[in-house]
Amino acid sequence: MTSDPGQFGALNYAILTLYLIGMIAVGAYFSRRQQSLQDYFLGGRRLPWLAVGMSMYASVTSAMTFMGLPGRAYSQNISLLVVCLMSPLIAPVLIYLIFPLYRKLGLTTSYEYIAMRFGRCARIAVSGLFVLARLSWIGTVIYAPSLALHVTTGIPLAIAALIIGLLATVYCVLGGLSAVIWTDVPQFIIMIGGAIWVAVLLSGLVPDGVVGILREGHLADKLMIFDWTLKPDHMTALAVALAYGFILIQDYGVDQVSVQRLLAVKTDRGVARAVIFNAVTDFFIIGLLLLIGLGLFVYYQQHPGQLPDGIAADRVLPWFILHQLPAGISGLIIAALFAAAMSSVDSGLNSLTTVILNDIAGPLTGRKAESVFSVGLARVLTAVLGLLATAVAIGVYRYIGDIIRAFYTFMGLFSAPVLAFFLLGMLTRRAHALGWGVAAATSIALILTIKRLGWLHEIYFFPASTLFTFICGYLLSLVLPVRGSHSTFTWRGVLRT
Repeated sequence: MTSDPGQFGALNYAILTLYLIGMIAVGAYFSRRQQSLQDYFLGGRRLPWLAVGMSMYASVTSAMTFMGLPGRAYSQNISLLVVCLMSPLIAPVLIYLIFPLYRKLGLTTSYEYIAMRFGRCARIAVSGLFVLARLSWIGTVIYAPSLALHVTTGIPLAIAALIIGLLATVYCVLGGLSAVIWTDVPQFIIMIGGAIWVAVLLSGLVPDGVVGILREGHLADKLMIFDWTLKPDHMTALAVALAYGFILIQDYGVDQVSVQRLLAVKTDRGVARAVIFNAVTDFFIIGLLLLIGLGLFVYYQQHPGQLPDGIAADRVLPWFILHQLPAGISGLIIAALFAAAMSSVDSGLNSLTTVILNDIAGPLTGRKAESVFSVGLARVLTAVLGLLATAVAIGVYRYIGDIIRAFYTFMGLFSAPVLAFFLLGMLTRRAHALGWGVAAATSIALILTIKRLGWLHEIYFFPASTLFTFICGYLLSLVLPVRGSHSTFTWRGVLRT
């Protein structure tokens, strides 16, 4: 058992190195199969649903989730357990409302729908918000495992971020979406296995196992899944349900990271299976990670001398991994954190490249991306974006503090207005881009003001921004003048034709 940070050990380093070499080898293998942008961005639309389901979950569930959720349970409560219930409830919305529309229209990106419904300028604007949101998100995703590597090995935070960002960029550049999908599959397995291992170990270290963890958590007032009140400065179960009802629709039905994978599945039935697989996995893993956080709290309450004073909550899990797991196993678990990070980074980079070429550069040139841009250019752009996201992680995210709070802030600022735009397009006939644009700009300014003044907990940012943008966008559309309409591309209008 290791006693000091920095004593990661030769065996752990060897395991981590072999894992990283394997991921790059997969990217190199698929680099030979990229003949067109369709191959690079969508894997030729011939990817199996199970691999896509694993990739979709691995992409959205980053190291930020694997460290942030246990950290939140350790420092606050397990109210995020409500997400386990929301994910299966949202699945029918994706299967019966959103993806039948996308697939009938034959889209490559979700933002092509915005062009059909609201016009070219609207597509460019919403794609720009996606780029801002995903660059911020990738920076956070790189920061989280960098923090874990820093805690466990003593490697400087900036160097750790550079290693993770560059390696994920390399195999994403080489192999496109196929490499992303097929590297996500083993990374998914490593993530799940690592979480199960830590949970089983904690259950053995705490008297009475899971029952003891829950009993002590209840005495410490951490089982707040039954608190169905709204408290502006606190994260309660009702606040989580409200927020994630919108966040999950955004993550899996609007955000290009997930949409791109589901559009690459062969059949509609495959899409449904991938969505259901993801919802079931969500149900299991979120509960497991919160149990781990609760177990960490109970364990260190019973062994107070083993944890440094003042350690941040999101650093407790990597500290536990280093000091309680034997050499080799701790290397595998840190590899799981790397897997969670790299599966998100590669997915984010591939989707960013797709959106920039297909939804921004393509409309600006007035031609389809396939006829203007090459796979080589897509690779160069992916590399540039990877370097930029790594620079963001090194230069900014050491100052963000709690990684979960940072996630909620960026989602509320940039992603919530995008979801509101899609809902305006699918559910209303009179909404237009100008009304949404004014409402979205106002919403971003409002969230920044609320954040600065501390009026609301960050969990409320996403639903508040979505509802504000949707309602104000619709009302403004009724009074502001606009030329032309694309109202035939509402949900009912498309599926009835």
